[in-house]
Amino acid sequence: MTRRALVIGGNRGIGLELVRQLRGLGHEVVATCRGDVGGLEAIEGVEIETNLDVATDHGWGALAGRVGKLTDVFVNAGIYLDEGPIGGLDLSVVLRDFEVNALGALRATQAALPAMEDGAKLVLITSRMGSIADNDSGGSYGYRMSKAALNAAGKSLSIDLRPRRIAVAIVHPGWVKTDMTDHRAPVEPRDSVAGILARWSALTLATSGTFWHMNGQVLPW
Repeated sequence: MTRRALVIGGNRGIGLELVRQLRGLGHEVVATCRGDVGGLEAIEGVEIETNLDVATDHGWGALAGRVGKLTDVFVNAGIYLDEGPIGGLDLSVVLRDFEVNALGALRATQAALPAMEDGAKLVLITSRMGSIADNDSGGSYGYRMSKAALNAAGKSLSIDLRPRRIAVAIVHPGWVKTDMTDHRAPVEPRDSVAGILARWSALTLATSGTFWHMNGQVLPW
């Protein structure tokens, strides 16, 4: 059976590498992006859905009718914004983190669900910075809180989607060398995505709802 994957936020960084490696495995791939398609046009065979911003409702309602039946969905779109120190915290920036990282991921998932086959797999790209137990450096309120919210949503999705045999992986990709990290991080996108796909490949209903590092370590909530 040919697998058909949807990658939310597939035009750069981790998302673009996900598209590249999934196509390399022979899978059909649909990739969404907010605006510029980035490097997607250079990947043969990828189907591109543009003008889809996870922070708004525009366009998402009709998505399932355009993408065909899906065996896999990877929700990758996310942002990291500097809201400042606690004494001068810009709450509008914190809210933006929530709109994209938490509500946006849930919006995209909700839009994709009608197209997902029973027995499909859902992978949410989160961050270990959403772990409360693992927080030993403070700060980054908006990012940490929004990723913790995404983790909570992923756990609920693993329960609610079980009757359809849809398994959910909640995966930290590592600190990856992308635009978001100003390319200062040590992990190359190809290595991060190789780890993400290893977690996807091994995912079953028995492990659904687990919070993983891409290297296979189970992370604390």
